[in-house]
Amino acid sequence: MLGTMHALMARRRGWQVVHLERDLQPRRATVRNFGLVWVSGRRAGPELELALRARELWGALGASLPDVGFRPDGSLTVAGHPAELAVMEELCARPDAGARGVRLLDADEARRHNPALRGELLGALLCERDAVVEPGRVLAAVRAELESEEGYDYLPGRTAEEAGPGWVLDSVGTRHQGDLVVLCPGAEHQGVAAPFLDGEPLRRCRLQMMQTAPLGERLTTSLADGDSLRYYPAFDLPSRAALPAAPWVVERHRMQLLVSQRAGGELTIGDTHAYDEPFDFAVDEVPYEHLKARLTSILGRPIPPVVRRWAGVYSERPDGGICVRAQPEPGIMVVTGVGGRGMTLSPAIAEQTVEAVE
Repeated sequence: MLGTMHALMARRRGWQVVHLERDLQPRRATVRNFGLVWVSGRRAGPELELALRARELWGALGASLPDVGFRPDGSLTVAGHPAELAVMEELCARPDAGARGVRLLDADEARRHNPALRGELLGALLCERDAVVEPGRVLAAVRAELESEEGYDYLPGRTAEEAGPGWVLDSVGTRHQGDLVVLCPGAEHQGVAAPFLDGEPLRRCRLQMMQTAPLGERLTTSLADGDSLRYYPAFDLPSRAALPAAPWVVERHRMQLLVSQRAGGELTIGDTHAYDEPFDFAVDEVPYEHLKARLTSILGRPIPPVVRRWAGVYSERPDGGICVRAQPEPGIMVVTGVGGRGMTLSPAIAEQTVEAVE
């Protein structure tokens, strides 16, 4: 997504673009996620401002490209403990609450807003700015738009093997020349990007997710549970210290419940966070069982059968920065480290990159 959005923003400014993609079809973090445009949890200040700009860009993109699957559904973060409600209330009292589009709902209001919530909850945080896109369709939709005009060449199945200011040598031996090279290596910190990332604050995160068969009813919002209050920086508030201890499985796997619904009714459910490498090659069933039980208790009904499970890896900055945008010399940039915010922030990050070099 990050590389594709850089191509889109460059073309919008009239640049000619050659787009190299290492895979023949999308296989990595962009298609292994929820498709969430998640404003609610963003850190106050520049990160929130960037998320709001990205949300604006996604809205415009969804209006012009229906296959992106943009839905401005918002989200509900469900509270099951009074201390969770207190954190949500504190966020709603902040000066940026209006920009985030957040307000606190009691249990009845939450159920009216999302009638699928028939289970256990004390209330919920509504974020009207949150949205969702279709991760399995969005890249193809954007590229189809780009390929409809002159000035864009898409070359899948080609890895950048060597790069320098204004040039790239790809895996089939073609040397590409240009005014600017933008490398978006994702979680591949080795290889062509390695010399340009030396000393940059980066780590990798592995997560586990799953998808069910269609639910049979529409979720009118995406969902999160109270464990997400421990994870997102927006909730780093004094009241967070009073949250009850997390269950051992949540603590061990650094978990939160997030749920988005695909256009066909399927539920994408996650996720876990592991940072210690080397990562296990296999997925662990214990966190899946916890997430399924948690969602069952919130919906008040059995969830559909799980039809797919997977793991994914993304790159992030452990210091809280938005991303790494390294420019070792004119003519080449490396952009990575967006973390779990890649789907949310990519349009605005790409816009910043292009504006910075114009």
